[in-house]
Amino acid sequence: MRKLYYMGLEPYKARYTLQLQEWNERVFKQRGINYVIVPGETLSNDQAIVTGQVLDAHGRTYFGMSQLMNLVKMMKQGEVGAGDIVYFEDMFQPGIESLPYIMKQIPITSRPKIFVRCLAQSIDPDDFVHVWGMSEFMGHYEKMVDSFADGVLASNEEMVMHMKIAGWKAPIYNISGLAFGKDEVRGRIGNAIKPFNERKMRIAFSARWDQEKQPDFYMDVIEEFFKRYGDMDRHGVPRNVEFCVFSGSKLKSNNDSYMQRTRDMQSRGLLRVYEDLDKNAYYGLLNDTRVLFNCALQDWVSNTVSEADALGCNVLYPAYRSFPETFANDYTRMYAPWSVEDATIKLYNMLHQPHVNQGKISDWTDGTIDRICDILEGKGQQWLRMDTDYRKHTREAKY
Repeated sequence: MRKLYYMGLEPYKARYTLQLQEWNERVFKQRGINYVIVPGETLSNDQAIVTGQVLDAHGRTYFGMSQLMNLVKMMKQGEVGAGDIVYFEDMFQPGIESLPYIMKQIPITSRPKIFVRCLAQSIDPDDFVHVWGMSEFMGHYEKMVDSFADGVLASNEEMVMHMKIAGWKAPIYNISGLAFGKDEVRGRIGNAIKPFNERKMRIAFSARWDQEKQPDFYMDVIEEFFKRYGDMDRHGVPRNVEFCVFSGSKLKSNNDSYMQRTRDMQSRGLLRVYEDLDKNAYYGLLNDTRVLFNCALQDWVSNTVSEADALGCNVLYPAYRSFPETFANDYTRMYAPWSVEDATIKLYNMLHQPHVNQGKISDWTDGTIDRICDILEGKGQQWLRMDTDYRKHTREAKY
């Protein structure tokens, strides 16, 4: 690889994208990679998701198209050519059709290689593209990218499987994790990890409050928890354990019934909502939390598990899709999907002492960017998933 052209995501206060470029640049510098950050123009300075769920609909498209304009200019000026790699943090990049259009009309010696990271897309039955009815055109878009990409990076073996059954033909690699920088995250609290037994008896949920994250299941678990274990005062309010939601913006949902139930549980003292948290405030709360709970259908690894694990929290996730790989098949930190009883019992047990494997997940995901760089440099063949027996990797513990 002569030079790496990095096509990052626009920063949002409520999302990990605020740190994503810094995490990558740290690794690029450590490895001595010659790289260029291809700039994009943000539509506003509020760093907020206004339209949509995952990234702002207007902001994502505007930033992505402005990035492509800059990349095309670099290509026109002869800065980008053979031996170079253009790496997209998201497979959905408005304007990306410019690349095959140009490269089919220029000499092979002027064509860079193109790698894209798939974050979910229409191959995920629970992705927001299905919520908003975008799957028909998005499927065609994906086939277009698949037709010219030199590599598609999946975050786990289960995502590979979904790509396979969708008929994608480009080389598929499993990077087994999401980009993460453990030192940067811990550095935001001064590396002062609070001892577990000094932490508040707090159980947190930090995924989006949308239907694919199943907040209704979390609220079912809360009800079951206090039914089984609750120490209530005479008004029916729990004395010791705090269940809460951490949100980087004002709490909102794509399902109104969740919000109604949330307000009801707040009024009863069963659930607390922390809103408009910047990353430092969020990490400060995690550093005083005992368990992070997740019940998502499609996190595809989840940055929340890496952050919580890095900051000394116990983590409890469903044994579903990507999570067994993320947890190295650790059954003690996963529960049977959709079993309120199993989730509740394991959640209670996790409140009392740090798990013996605490820290191992974040150690593994801290190496994800290195695995990506190995692939880009042609040294990551062990992560290639093009054989027909690609499913054999699913049961392997990666660490």
